[in-house]
Amino acid sequence: MRYEGTVYRPPSEAGSLIIQLTIGCARNTCTFCNMYKDKKFRIRPLEEVVEDLAMARKYYSRIKVRRIFLADGDALIVKTEDLLYILEKCHEYFPECERISVYGAPKDILHKTPEELKQLKDAGLDMVYMGLESGADEVLKFVKKGVTSDEMIEAGQKVRAAGMTVSITVISGLGGKQYWREHALGSARVISAIKPEYVGFLTLMIEPGTEMYDQYNRGEIELLTPHEVLDETELFIRSVDAEGTMFRSNHASNYIPLGGTLNREKDVILGQIETSRQRSNVQRHLNKESTDLRLWATEACLQAHIDIGRSR
Repeated sequence: MRYEGTVYRPPSEAGSLIIQLTIGCARNTCTFCNMYKDKKFRIRPLEEVVEDLAMARKYYSRIKVRRIFLADGDALIVKTEDLLYILEKCHEYFPECERISVYGAPKDILHKTPEELKQLKDAGLDMVYMGLESGADEVLKFVKKGVTSDEMIEAGQKVRAAGMTVSITVISGLGGKQYWREHALGSARVISAIKPEYVGFLTLMIEPGTEMYDQYNRGEIELLTPHEVLDETELFIRSVDAEGTMFRSNHASNYIPLGGTLNREKDVILGQIETSRQRSNVQRHLNKESTDLRLWATEACLQAHIDIGRSR
């Protein structure tokens, strides 16, 4: 296999064969993202992709490849007839493959007809990862996502209607202190409307080289504290209505691991949040007591030195 630049994939695709169908991201405008800044977007020639599949089959001749992820950020931008050809080749070289998945930008999904999406599903495209990031139009506009919350809903519903599994990502804290409520409530509205199989929360990390990094340094965005992120997540959980959606907040960027199935395990998730909040409050109290003790010890030590000096 030949890879160009840094290759990104969803956490759940850790054990998948990754094949680059496209290079980079066609839009590359999101202010928080630095994933594809070093790449100029292009669609790879189909013969190159097929060559990579053949190379992978030879390399994994004694290993069953159960999952394939078609990278990079915009695989669904490829013409449907070309996607169908690549899906056919995936199954030709890896008949044991049980799941093929892609990142799906909302605009790319909207440009496909329902019939095209159904064709892709029938050809073996099983799962689409969609970056919602936020369901608040104020936040989507601020981060230059290029779509509205209603377009997000339409895209997610189209993929589900085609019979594909949908996994949606939300970024905790993306609205900062200014829009945290809108971010939580708007995201809950979108997830409630789509009812995806999976929704995963990441936590905003300001990356050097991004526009948001510069905005932060200019004081144009105020980040949430860990406690405020918990408040935002709690508001989302209390507001969302997506029976059967599996909720996860266990990425390396998250402050605490959370998980459960909506809606029946809402109380479990809220209990996890409250337990974490109580532990954090206890830890803050212990840290304060420890700090006070250190200050007392320092002052006592200084006073002892003073007393000794006077006795001399």
